[in-house]
Amino acid sequence: MTALATFLGGFDAVSAVLLMPLVAVFVLALLPGYRVTALLNVLASFLTLLAALSLFVVRPAEGQLLFVDDLNVVFIALNTLVGFTTSLFSASYIAHELETGRLTPAYLRFYHAMYQAMMFGMNLALLANNIGLLWVAVELATLTTVLMVGIYRTHEALEAAWKYFILGSVGIALALFGTILVYVAAQPAIGEGLDAMTWTILIERAVAFDPALLNVAFVFLLLGYGTKVGLAPVHAWLPDAHAEGPTPISAVLSGLLLNVALYAVLRFKMLMSANAAAIAPGPLMVIMGLTSLVFAAFMLYRRRDIKRMFAYSSIEHMGIITFAFGMGGPLANFAGLLHMTMHSLTKSAIFYAVGNIAQAKGTQKIADIKGLTESHPVLGWGLVVGVAAIAGLPPFGVFMSEFLLVSSTFARAPYLAVMLVLGLLIGFGALLLRLSGLAFGTPQGSLAPVKASYAPMFLHLALVLGAGIYLPPPLVAWFQHVARLLG
Repeated sequence: MTALATFLGGFDAVSAVLLMPLVAVFVLALLPGYRVTALLNVLASFLTLLAALSLFVVRPAEGQLLFVDDLNVVFIALNTLVGFTTSLFSASYIAHELETGRLTPAYLRFYHAMYQAMMFGMNLALLANNIGLLWVAVELATLTTVLMVGIYRTHEALEAAWKYFILGSVGIALALFGTILVYVAAQPAIGEGLDAMTWTILIERAVAFDPALLNVAFVFLLLGYGTKVGLAPVHAWLPDAHAEGPTPISAVLSGLLLNVALYAVLRFKMLMSANAAAIAPGPLMVIMGLTSLVFAAFMLYRRRDIKRMFAYSSIEHMGIITFAFGMGGPLANFAGLLHMTMHSLTKSAIFYAVGNIAQAKGTQKIADIKGLTESHPVLGWGLVVGVAAIAGLPPFGVFMSEFLLVSSTFARAPYLAVMLVLGLLIGFGALLLRLSGLAFGTPQGSLAPVKASYAPMFLHLALVLGAGIYLPPPLVAWFQHVARLLG
């Protein structure tokens, strides 16, 4: 462990954020008991969260491979928070899967080990100061989630895992080619070796890079990492992966992994903006973001599976976030950061509710789930609040971020604002239409009680509600600072 910490740059907090999940992978893979492994999974996630929060107080010096700055610390804190709360939800959820025979003790060991491997991959991607290491870390996180999507070993789950693997591999290959092009563009100005792949050096010397190579590189990077973000038209893996994998993985995919891929896009967007002769990356992001929003909003009306429906909702909201960062400027970037945070918290809370609902009803088909507020009041009303939040109703935080984004877009590009509002309204109508049948009316299906922990769901919803009512000035100042960094 000491040798690995030295390799990682000798950072105490940074090493802890990476070593906690990495060590937990090997420990959890060896321990046989479910209760012990579930507890250790929660403990490892909690200790990782504490180490991540300490980065706000103690900022280690940058290294050639790892670094912490004002941008990635926001992502790391959000990543570890949702990772911890999802591990809490996962403990009770996976216990039910063991009781019903969907998973065996051996698969549970594998599940918990892969959960921490996934957290390690995402944390490493966010902390990487090397664009090659960033690519490797995103690929590691992708491969672990592929394995977890297919863990039920049903025909549908294996098909979804293979689809995710194939499309994800295509995306990551495009991202690799874009990364190589950035390295080639940097070589004349920086020279060969690790320096030409070190982010902090690249951003300082970007003005001297060949703009033609940067232009081609960003197109490949946007398509490659955009596949992981779930942007249309490279989104096809996402609905299947959400529908067939364990619900905690759906929560992590929507709440975390999509953000990690978007973080990579933002890093390269900053690199492009630092070179005045390169193309503006914003319009490309605006097009893909707006396309994803409108496409997913219409697709919400056709979903018959509850998890697949909320998967398309994730595509919709990642489109909104990408659109916000593509528009750029202090207000739109602030709205993008806020919306990313609110979406992660809200969508993971919704999947917590949906996972328990699917277990209680024994199905994910929307047609077979009715009257939840009567049959399972806590879950039913939790879903109502979650859908109200993700649909952008006041006073939730999503309403605040969408209001800021629409205001900024109307001031700068009214025609785009009309399309943005249209997409938001179409998605809003679809969610409310589905919610009316799910939550209200005569109960249908199983009335079996649910053995679940509601704390993670209500914690997230409380945070989203609180953010819509009052944002602490230090948090506002921090987001404003990061928004300026993004250009």
